[in-house]
Amino acid sequence: MVELLAPAGNWECLRAAVTNGANAVFFGVEKFNARARADNFKMEELPEIMAYLHKYGVKGFLTFNILVFEDEMKEAQILVDACIEAGVDAVIVQDMGLVKLIREISPDFPIHGSTQMTITSPEAVDFMKEYNLEVVVLGRENNLKHIKTIAGKTDTPLEVFVHGALCVSYSGQCLTSEMWGGRSANRGECAQACRLPYDLIVDGIQKEMGNIAYLLSPKDLAAIDLIPELIEAGVTSFKIEGRLKSPEYVANVVSKYRKAIDEYFEGKQYGPSTEELRELQQSFSRGFTHGFLKGTNNKQLVDGTFPKSRGVYLGTVKKVLKDAVLCELHAPLKRGDGIVFDAGNPQEKEEGGRVYDLRRKGRKIEGEVQDGLIEIVPGRRDVKLSRVHAGDKIWKTNDPELDRKLRKTFETDYPYRPFPLAVRVTGKVGESLVSVWRDIKTGGEVTVASEVELEQAMKRPLTGEYLHEQWGRLGGTVYELAELEMALQGEVIVPVKELNRIRREAVEQLVALREQPRTYIRREISNKSSYVRAAGRNTAQGTAKLISLCRTMEQIHASAQADVDYIYADFEFTRDYPEAVEAARQYGKKIALATPRIHMPGEQGVLNGMLRANPDAILVRNTGALQYFKQAGVKIPLFGDFSLNIANHKAAELFLEHGLEKVTPSYDLNIQQMVDMLAVSPTEHIELVIHQHLPMFHTEHCVYCTFLSEGTDYTNCGRPCESHRVSLQDRIGMSHPVRVDIGCRNTVYNAIEQSGAEYITNFRELGVQEYRVEFLEEDADKVREVLQLYREALNGSRTGTSVWRTLKATNQLGVTRGQLVK
Repeated sequence: MVELLAPAGNWECLRAAVTNGANAVFFGVEKFNARARADNFKMEELPEIMAYLHKYGVKGFLTFNILVFEDEMKEAQILVDACIEAGVDAVIVQDMGLVKLIREISPDFPIHGSTQMTITSPEAVDFMKEYNLEVVVLGRENNLKHIKTIAGKTDTPLEVFVHGALCVSYSGQCLTSEMWGGRSANRGECAQACRLPYDLIVDGIQKEMGNIAYLLSPKDLAAIDLIPELIEAGVTSFKIEGRLKSPEYVANVVSKYRKAIDEYFEGKQYGPSTEELRELQQSFSRGFTHGFLKGTNNKQLVDGTFPKSRGVYLGTVKKVLKDAVLCELHAPLKRGDGIVFDAGNPQEKEEGGRVYDLRRKGRKIEGEVQDGLIEIVPGRRDVKLSRVHAGDKIWKTNDPELDRKLRKTFETDYPYRPFPLAVRVTGKVGESLVSVWRDIKTGGEVTVASEVELEQAMKRPLTGEYLHEQWGRLGGTVYELAELEMALQGEVIVPVKELNRIRREAVEQLVALREQPRTYIRREISNKSSYVRAAGRNTAQGTAKLISLCRTMEQIHASAQADVDYIYADFEFTRDYPEAVEAARQYGKKIALATPRIHMPGEQGVLNGMLRANPDAILVRNTGALQYFKQAGVKIPLFGDFSLNIANHKAAELFLEHGLEKVTPSYDLNIQQMVDMLAVSPTEHIELVIHQHLPMFHTEHCVYCTFLSEGTDYTNCGRPCESHRVSLQDRIGMSHPVRVDIGCRNTVYNAIEQSGAEYITNFRELGVQEYRVEFLEEDADKVREVLQLYREALNGSRTGTSVWRTLKATNQLGVTRGQLVK
């Protein structure tokens, strides 16, 4: 049986999930989870939460799906200990350093690999094998074909999201909130920059887009009609997004997906009805999509006209009357429902409120109207009809009757289905009645004997039918009596009061067994790093290495003529890598080729092509590529990039143990967090990026295909990315370049360059010897100028502050310190 996994941001949501048929619930505590804005629970509540869930046969998974900074490792260990003590069924983890820590603490405590790990290929799943992950949550960009391929190559259970909000960026690879507000998505503080309006700039000119402004705001995922295909593809766990959503939302979505799953296994033909889909839309919807599950369709993923939940589409305004609006209804509506008038400007205040009355040709209508030409009379205080116009769309934003119906499902605790009991009874005259009660689902068993001896029955001996009637009275409990076996000697009688006591006591004991926490192996460990810097060593001495990452051949040639120690090539089209290698060799420079940030099933050819280009090293950006190169026995050096999300010394150690010669820390670290990590890490194997345009969004959604072509994906888009340059202009006028990689994935780069020049001295003192400068659109002269500035800073002939001031003076948009000073 597959698992249905529901979100819970508070106790009401937890109950809504349980009573509507969830097999498992995921929730967070105050810190260390990817929904910092949810109500969340407290760590001391863990025993109570788990006892409640286990009573109803539901598993509880704690979300630990963020990066953990160095100064938080001890606190993280305390939370892991609390989870083990409370019998939490698993923790959902992003940080590989945390995975390493948990496995040091316990070899058998279950870990689920979060979608934040960006696991999208069989190789990435295989990379996790060593850590005995119980479940892997695949990236939301994996389609059904991918999922089937991955499932066929692993015995690790696979989990996928089937409903809720979609991130436009790959989970774990979005740095926008970090860049613009110091609120990292990798820390549960996403500022939802994808839901903001942008202007499309094509080759330096703003493209007229009409009312399409939300170019990166995807619709919501709804895969309820794909349940059969997903099960047959090998999915074992279906995940519903929504820890910030209401308990009514949880009840609504869980109950409908429960029905879909059950009917599949019952052999029934299932398809959600129009009413069921409307109810799902009513709870929360920006419009529904299959996401990427049926493959990439850029035209269907993003609507572009609004960024927030709309609910159910009712129709458009035909005419504005004196006290009402005339509308051609396409969905049911009744008095008290909430509505909003959509004039196509969602960033401005919209008119909306409650329906006061409904009329047909001026005559009042009682009850619910299904469709037709209807006059909607809104509450006078709610809506200014002077601001409503013919052509405005109308949405039903709230249905109080539906909310009441959903609330009834979780206002009183009860199991979605009662659990079956098997009871065996023995006894004879002069002895106690002995009953053995077995919880068939869990196997838990208790024995309860009567406190009075059995007496000879004179008139009405105890019968199986009577006993089944008395002990079958289990209303208000989690049980139902399924089997009763009697092995009494002779005809006996037992007072009904005693039978009731036995039943109550047996149930109490069985429930207590259910509520007992799971037990795991736990070891005492020290969280200290094994790395010790040599005493008295002047770590600032020695020649620091300068690395230039280039995205054009012009930059490669300019860098090769400069005083750099290594060149990295990160091209949009990897077919150009052999030319880059040849150019670097002409100047006697070593060159590494960068893998794409994402590795999907069937994309091994890209990695093989990189090897055939004969580089000196590979810059590895995902665990799938790392595993592939390891399995291929690649002999050249492998370097780990920022996208591996290394935020603490344990993560650094883990990836170095996997054969990387050096690693680059995550861009989520500010200067203090970076210093804390470097102080206990092997800095001779650390490379820092000190100059770049920060890569903010990394997404499967192609802006070029969506807005510059009639096509839906790379097979029919006409490749506008090869003839145009696109950027997204934000509300303050900054244009952020959008670039495409070999997999047609888009990266949106920050408009302003970021420099860590002022911190070079700090990093040198901590023993870091390798520094990277990244270029995006710079010409050869700019490349030479910037590299010269950083070479002088690394040699000590120029201060970091001087570099900063020079960059600020020579760059049109200036320069920022970025996340380093958050």
